[in-house]
Parts: sequence; C-alpha cells; structure tokens
Amino acid sequence: MNNKPLMDYSLGLTERTYKIAGDLELHVTVTSNPHNIPLDALFAMAARINKKRSFLFVSKVLGKHIPVNPYTSLLSGTTLAILLQEALQGTKLEEKVQLAVEGLVYSDKAETAYKAIMSERLPLKQPIAFIGFAETATAIGHAVYEAFGQGSHYLHTTREVIEESPSILQFQEEHSHATDHYGYSDNPAILAQPDILVLVDDEITTGRTSLNIIRDLQGKYPKKMYYVLALLDWRTEEDILQFAQLEQELHITIHVISLIRGNTKVVGSSESLPLQAPSPLPEERTELLQISYVNQLFSHAPYAGNRPYLQHSGRFGLTPSNTAQLDRSITQTAELLKRKRTGNKTLCVGTGEFMYIPMRIAAEMGSGVSYQSTTRSPIHVMEHRDYAVKYGHAFPSPEDEQVVHFFYNIPYGTYQELFLFMEREASPSSMEPILRILQAKGLHTLHIVFFSPQSVDWKEATVWKLGNPDA
Repeated sequence: MNNKPLMDYSLGLTERTYKIAGDLELHVTVTSNPHNIPLDALFAMAARINKKRSFLFVSKVLGKHIPVNPYTSLLSGTTLAILLQEALQGTKLEEKVQLAVEGLVYSDKAETAYKAIMSERLPLKQPIAFIGFAETATAIGHAVYEAFGQGSHYLHTTREVIEESPSILQFQEEHSHATDHYGYSDNPAILAQPDILVLVDDEITTGRTSLNIIRDLQGKYPKKMYYVLALLDWRTEEDILQFAQLEQELHITIHVISLIRGNTKVVGSSESLPLQAPSPLPEERTELLQISYVNQLFSHAPYAGNRPYLQHSGRFGLTPSNTAQLDRSITQTAELLKRKRTGNKTLCVGTGEFMYIPMRIAAEMGSGVSYQSTTRSPIHVMEHRDYAVKYGHAFPSPEDEQVVHFFYNIPYGTYQELFLFMEREASPSSMEPILRILQAKGLHTLHIVFFSPQSVDWKEATVWKLGNPDA
C-alpha cells in the first residue's frame, strides 16, 4: 500500500489518497485537526473482509490490531475526556490538552502524560453516564470514564447474549460483522439518573450506530443532551444532517467531539482480493507455558448464570465506588504478574471485549511491555509496505467456539514472553487452537492468566505438555 499525500502535513495537509490493496483506494479529506495531530500517528489502512464496508482505519493508539504502549491506549480515552470537559465547562484546558496529545503521538511521553493528568480527576458539575461501544471502544470508553471523578457512571455494550442478566439497552450497528449490541445491568439508574449521556466510539463513519443507540436510549431514559466522542469523525454532510433531524424529532441536543474531522471517498472494493491461506507455523515451540488464576482479586457478576463474568469490567455498569475497588485489584494483579516476567520484551494480549482491565494491568507491569487484543474483525492480511495488518491468525474463541476471533501483527521472534488475559476459564481443548499458534511465535514463555476460578487440571492437558516437554 502506498500513501500518496497531496500536500506535506507540515504545510497543512488537507487531502490524502491511501492505495490500500488491489483497486481499493480511500481518499481522505481532513476538514478539522485543531491539535495538529499527524494522521500517521493515529491510524494506518487495511482492507476488511466485509461486504458492507471494504476498508478499515487500523488504529495505532487503541491497542487492538497493532501493539502499542498501554499508556498510549489509555491516553486515547483521556484526551477525549479533556476535550469533553472543555465543552461541559466552557473553558479551555490548553496545557492538559497539549500534554495529552504529546503523550498520544510520542510513545516515550505517554506514561508521564497519563500519570500527570490522572493525578487529579476531572470534576463534574452534573451526573453523567458514559457508554463505550463493543468491541473496540470498550477500553477507550472506560478510559474516558476513569478520567472523571465523582458523579459519573459507565457501561459498555456487549455482543454477548447473557440471558440471565437484565438488559437495559439494545441496538444494532448496521455496518458491522456482528451487529447486535446489548447493555446489561441490574441497576437501570446508572442510565436513568444522569442528566447527560456520553457515547464513546473509536471512529464515526456514518454515525448511524450513535443514532440507533440514542433513539433506543431516549425511549427508555429520556435526556435533553447527548455527547458523542470519537478519535475520528468521517461523517458526510448528509450524515450530519441525519443528526440534526434526530435532534429535531426527539427535541434533544447532540454534540460530537473528535480529534480529527473530515470525509472519505472509497474507490474500488475489497471483494476481489484473494483470501490468503494461513501462514505455516514453525515447528519450534515455546519453552515454557505458565498458567495463573487471579480470580480471588476480583468480584464476579452474581447474575450471569454459570459463566463467571467479572462484576466490574464495565459490562454490567460501574460507579465511582466500584472503580476504587477495581483499581486496587488491577494494581495487585500487576504486581503479581510483574514478578513472573522473565524478559524485557513482553506482549500483553486482551481478548475480545476484555480490553481495559488487561490494558491497565499491562501499564503497571513495568517497562518493555506492549499491549493489544484479539478481535472479531476479519481483515485481509498482506505483507505490503505501509499496509496495517501484515500478520494474522484466525481461531475459534475459547469462551465461545461458535465465534471466530483473530489476532494480528505478532511476527515470529518479536517478543520474549506473552501474557494472554482471559476473563473466563476455558477448557484445554477450547484453548488448544490459540495456544498452538502462540506457542509457535518464538516465545520463551507463554503466560495464560484466567480471571475466573480454576476447574481444570492443566498438567493433564496436551497444550500444557506442548509448552512443558519435561512435564
């Protein structure tokens, strides 16, 4: 893929053409970039395996498809939180914004920037509820929420069907490979009580997802004001008009805040691109497989049937009192896992929607740690210069074998060790596909971290013996 800028960024780049793959091109016109963030610091491009949308902005800051400094991922939400605070208070927070943006763009400044900003939480004058969209924005939404102090609530949507748990919202994401979103909580007040609802996504393309959820929310928990936060806003004039029409129809106000605003024009399609066969895995195997259970450090949802979901992940709602408990659990887990580290090139991998807690743990595990997570998103994998997804593997989700998951951009020999974070324990047979792939990545040690109680004797499992030949 070749990026062909029509004007050098330093001179005021407004347009760029991304030659993604085959005949697929994307023309990007930036209409607003008030903080002068280089586009290349925020994303690269890839081709989706999706008839509804052929391209993907692959974020360089979210920690999803591309490994990043975990503090960079946290700052992506913190930066949006500061911009929201400016809008809510009607005041400029230029020093905080500059600090956050520098940390977002320059990885070596991310930790210092994040800790400085989070040393004093942003105050709220009125109660606010934050909603992060699954799958990709569960963590960025949580990071936005965490930047504020008392008076805030958080819930992230989920694509998982949990029949035993009370549902408080449901909507569809029209362009997605997995369209249905649900919101679960036994406390509808987390959405009913706040004066303002804030929706958080990584990117707005048409805005239909936001409009769908606002329509659903307004019918259940009527508000006068909504905010939509995203790193990128690519709505057309017609899309923006749809927001105005919904405002008029429902007698509400919708404010949209983003780092970058512009529009796109796609040429060609990804449908003609050949599907690459999975790369053959080397015979060499990980020397050591370690399995840890940290369930005693976390609370579990009492209304999720026999599936031990975490109580305070955001899937069932969060309040400031829950947050303090979660912070303690994260720090204790990070201290435990930090002692298990054996190298200085470490990758921490979250799974699916389970992103924020692993991200926070990774951030507190010391230097030399990168973070990313698995995803449901199918993407064409190509070893082309500037193409965003050069390596990839598909595997059945260990927690639900009917769902295909992927992880991307983990080349052989890059890391000495890898920590895979699983919210719920899975059987050895369910874990075998992903472990066979990871054990062929040239790692010295592969750590599996489960957040639910142990019920498996791993020393009798084939996957354990593969990583521990003397066992």
